[in-house]
Amino acid sequence: MRLTDVLILEIAGGLASLIHFHVPLADTPPIHTVLLHFCSALAFLLFPQFELYTSWRGRSLPDMFVRLGAAWGVVLLIGLFFSFLVHHVGNVSRLWMFYWYASGLASLALFRFVVYYVLRYLRAKGLNNKRVVIVGYGNTGREMHRRALQQDWTGYDVKAVCADPEDADKILDPSITRINDAKQIHDYVVANHIHEIWITLPLMASPRLQELQYQLRNTLVDIRWVPDILGLQMLGNKMGNFLGLPVVDLNQPISSGVNGIVKDLFDRTFAIVALILLLPLFIVIAILIKQSSPGPVLFRQPRLGLNGREFKVYKFRTMKVHQEQNIVTQATKNDPRITPIGGFLRRTSLDELPQFINVLLGDMSVVGPRPHALQHNEMYKDLLETYMLRHRVKPGITGWAQIHGHRGETDTVDKMARRVEFDLHYIQHWSLWMDVRIIIWTAFKGWTGKNAY
Repeated sequence: MRLTDVLILEIAGGLASLIHFHVPLADTPPIHTVLLHFCSALAFLLFPQFELYTSWRGRSLPDMFVRLGAAWGVVLLIGLFFSFLVHHVGNVSRLWMFYWYASGLASLALFRFVVYYVLRYLRAKGLNNKRVVIVGYGNTGREMHRRALQQDWTGYDVKAVCADPEDADKILDPSITRINDAKQIHDYVVANHIHEIWITLPLMASPRLQELQYQLRNTLVDIRWVPDILGLQMLGNKMGNFLGLPVVDLNQPISSGVNGIVKDLFDRTFAIVALILLLPLFIVIAILIKQSSPGPVLFRQPRLGLNGREFKVYKFRTMKVHQEQNIVTQATKNDPRITPIGGFLRRTSLDELPQFINVLLGDMSVVGPRPHALQHNEMYKDLLETYMLRHRVKPGITGWAQIHGHRGETDTVDKMARRVEFDLHYIQHWSLWMDVRIIIWTAFKGWTGKNAY
């Protein structure tokens, strides 16, 4: 692989010369040839430092390409610095170097892409596989086994499981060897030419983990510990450094820090444009509301915002004016409190449009989990384990749950649980592009729904 990479870079340099100079590289100023060989040799030495030649099975392909682009960029920057040291930097064509970088990166990526998918094909056919022993068969152990079976192209073949008696009955495949005692793992690994051991014991099993570490000290295969992160059911799970020690951020959303500033700027800009464009529609809706029943045009109700801070959410009034003491009764089908124009506004979600004012004030986002009534928060925070994690981000006018049909009445715990599941997925996988997709999706199909009344 390393020699092939060098050959690819040499060819790419010559190709860049033909593209830019329209002549072979030998006919250009000599510094280009010197730089070509220098950078190719440097790539041979530096590429391994970016983990470009380690096994990539089970790892992210985009991450490999990012590392590749960074490694090749560093090599060219060092090469440019080298030309400066030998006083020939003025003779180096920057455009040639750009073409060399682009063609070299494309060729290196294509080569890896081909190798990657050839190996995937071979592994799916049962070739080039790695034999694995799983230690612990709780939720994480079973999930790792399921993924190894489902993603057969990664080439992991689970041969044996060392499980507690209460988990041993969950091993349904009769071909899987059951190891009853952790002391037998080493002998089994040696006798059956096992390549890897996956330890999937939970965090609370710390004494057993230390014991395993001692028992496997002479076992010369790759040993991976897969912590029970799935069981934590939190948002972030990002590793960091705090007071000089490694820490795991359990509930830090992606849309915080610099990402939060970008999202906030996008939200407020979008809200300003939306309010200007929607002003004529606001006037028409306001006239219709005043004609349908006496009372104010806008309806305000307390909601929980970012980190549980209370604010007043704005909506167009869709019901006749009435009083409720310490309860919030959700609208139901054929609800007599809903005015004729209110029914239309609710079905089409046009009653939510004044919340662009909340976005402009900084209380809400354009996209995020929908804010629920305070009484519903009090009820569901004890019924659903991860319910309050929705409030680690600003609530939104529309969201991932809404475009998937989870809007309107939540008259059962299952309905609310499903909505929360989608909300947490959004928080865990947020990106600005995801917000744009949700907005576009909402514009075409997210305004109506069978449960909205």
